[in-house]
Amino acid sequence: MSASITINSDLGESFGLHSFGHDLALLDLIGAANIACGFHAGDPHVMSATVTDAVRAGVALGAHPGLPDLTGFGRRQMSLTPEEVSDLVLYQVGALSAFIAAAGAELSHVKAHGALYGMLARDQALRGNHNRVGGIIGHDRGQIALLHHRDMMRHDLGRGCGR
Repeated sequence: MSASITINSDLGESFGLHSFGHDLALLDLIGAANIACGFHAGDPHVMSATVTDAVRAGVALGAHPGLPDLTGFGRRQMSLTPEEVSDLVLYQVGALSAFIAAAGAELSHVKAHGALYGMLARDQALRGNHNRVGGIIGHDRGQIALLHHRDMMRHDLGRGCGR
């Protein structure tokens, strides 16, 4: 029995006139892209271009939502209610999902960025309201949210249980 590993990378973190990273080169090396959704990095044009490039490369497309913190690159924790976190994630995943649908592809996963990732990993109440997100990405098709193994490596968005 052989095991396989999917390597993922955060992409699409440029915005406006500012270009960051080596996204095109990375697309040849990875199996899944976590695409910034505009709050910590990325913008509509960058999101669209990154989706197009990732589809062309044949990698899995994931949303990479973050906190609304461009200056701090989404790395500063905020005090938010579960409903506010759910709305932030839903808004960003919905935006990226529109670009993915326009490219004729499907969203495969959601991986929170920076401080949002840590907040979700530490706070079950913040994680618990993701059924709304599961509805928009079609949780019945098996999409997953990625968190550190200590904090539920695979958390089923539709049913709220670990795998």
